[in-house]
Parts: sequence; structure tokens; C-alpha cells
Amino acid sequence: MSSFALPTAESESQRALLMRIARGALVVHVIAHVLSSIAFATFLVPPYPAWLQKPLNAAIFAFGMRWGGQGTVVLGAVAGFCFCAACIGMRPTIIVAAIAFFLSLGAELLGTFTGLPFGVYYYTQALGYKILDLVPYNIPTSWFYMLVACFAICGRLLPAKDDATSRWWWALNCGLLLTAWDVVMDPAMVKTSHWLWNVPDLSDKPAWQRFIGEPLFHGMPITNWLGWLLTGIIVSRAMLMVVPPTTWARGLAAYRFPLMLYAVNGLLAFAICFRQDMVSAGVAGLVTMGVPLWLAWRAEGRTPAGATSRLVPDMATAGD
Repeated sequence: MSSFALPTAESESQRALLMRIARGALVVHVIAHVLSSIAFATFLVPPYPAWLQKPLNAAIFAFGMRWGGQGTVVLGAVAGFCFCAACIGMRPTIIVAAIAFFLSLGAELLGTFTGLPFGVYYYTQALGYKILDLVPYNIPTSWFYMLVACFAICGRLLPAKDDATSRWWWALNCGLLLTAWDVVMDPAMVKTSHWLWNVPDLSDKPAWQRFIGEPLFHGMPITNWLGWLLTGIIVSRAMLMVVPPTTWARGLAAYRFPLMLYAVNGLLAFAICFRQDMVSAGVAGLVTMGVPLWLAWRAEGRTPAGATSRLVPDMATAGD
């Protein structure tokens, strides 16, 4: 399949508008994460302080708990979508966004209905409206924009070629980057009852099945990581069928914008883990997310041989 071309000079005004929207959404997205992190690291730890029970404060608290997480994810999706559209074009962005949303939704529906491939778990009402009363809509939404960030990291760290081997290599690394995010996110979200594990009794099962299926890491089984890795590889590989590595690298790798998107989505989880005595999860997340992020941040945005790029390398000047 032929790759999509980058935006041309005729679309520069639309590209600049998309970048401005992306920057604005990212700024509010970051602010929301910072405020939520401060709250969960201070007073949003049971038992809640008395002042939070006052009528006005209780109403604000209820509103924030109901809509804060949903709004933050939507802002991340707007930022990721507009940034991606400005960099690789609107049509391919719509296609890969649909692929990411529906494939990850399918995996989550399968997981919540059958326990495969992640293990036996279910979502509470804390994340808002649930599709088929199983999966909150903002779960597959977050898969999309985090994958945009993962492709940008790959574009900075991996060779960009469009052969089958390179596409699978990129897909594997995107799956690993997504799983790295879950290392810290899953313990934090379980601790705050956003979703819960219901691991069955495996005492009569073989040792290998008990090892991967029983709670091992803050109530989470290894099957969860295996499921994340498998799903991440499949979704990434499908996206790479539409937009190949050279286009992702040429379009996204010159920016630090998606690196910030990736980093800030670990902030709340880190705050919860370190505040609620899950230090090992916080440290593990710092390593799994932090090492590739640090390497990508230090790397120069690269352009594949023979390609040209007019992209501005830093978020601060993008779209100006």
C-alpha cells in the first residue's frame, strides 16, 4: 500500500489551525492532569477531610469525579488527533484513529466478556458511559492518542523503513511502549476503583497457568501485560498498514509534542502509586516509561533518506 503524502503548501493554513487547536488542547490536558495528580496525592485519599463534606465542596468533588477523567481523555484525543492530522493529513488520521478505536474496543469488549486476552476484570462506573455496558468509551479513545505518541517515539529511536520486517518491529515496540504505560496505570486505577480484577481460583491449574494468571503485581496478573502487548502489537500493525513507518517518522518525529502527551498521561498514575504505598509500581513505571521517553527526548527528530520535511521541531513553535 502506498504511503500518504505530508500536507502540501496549499494546506498550510489548515495545518496551522490544527496545530493551534492541538497545542491548546494539550495545555488544558496537562493542566487537568497536574490538578488531578495534586488532588489524588493530597486530600483525595480516604478518609477524606471534613471540609470536603461541605455541600459546595461535595458538589464540586462529585462533578470532578464524574466528568474530570472523561474530559481529560477527550482533551488528549483532540490534541493527538489534531496534531496527527496536521502532520500526516486529515484522511489518514481519520482512518488510523478509527482502526485504533475499534480494534482496541474489540479487544476490551472481548476481555471484559470472556477474560481474554487480559484476564478477568470489569470496569466500574467511574470512567463514564460504557459501550455495551462493558467498556467506557474513553478507554479506546486513549489507546488512539497514546499510540500516536508511541509512533513518534519510534520515529525518533528506530530506523524508518516500509518493509514488512520494519513494520512488525515498529508494532512490537509500540506494544511495549503501551505496556510500559500500563505498568504504573493499572495499579493506580485499580486502587481508585476505576476497574477491578476478579481473578478466579487457579489452585488446581498447572504451575505456568497459576504464574501468569494469579495476582502478582498489586493485584494484577501477568496476563494483563501479555494482553496489552498482544493488543498493542495488533492495533499498531494494522495502523502501519495504512500509514507506514517512513510517514510516521517524517511527520511526527521532529516534534516533542507527542512526547509530552505520552509523559503527562503517566503523571496521575505516578501520584496515586507513590501516595498510596505502591512505590514499586511507581518506580517500575518510571523505568519502563521514563527510559524510552528520555532517549526519545534526547534524540534529534530524524527525516528518512530521500524525504524532505518542513516540520518545526519543537511544540513551542509548531504552527507559528
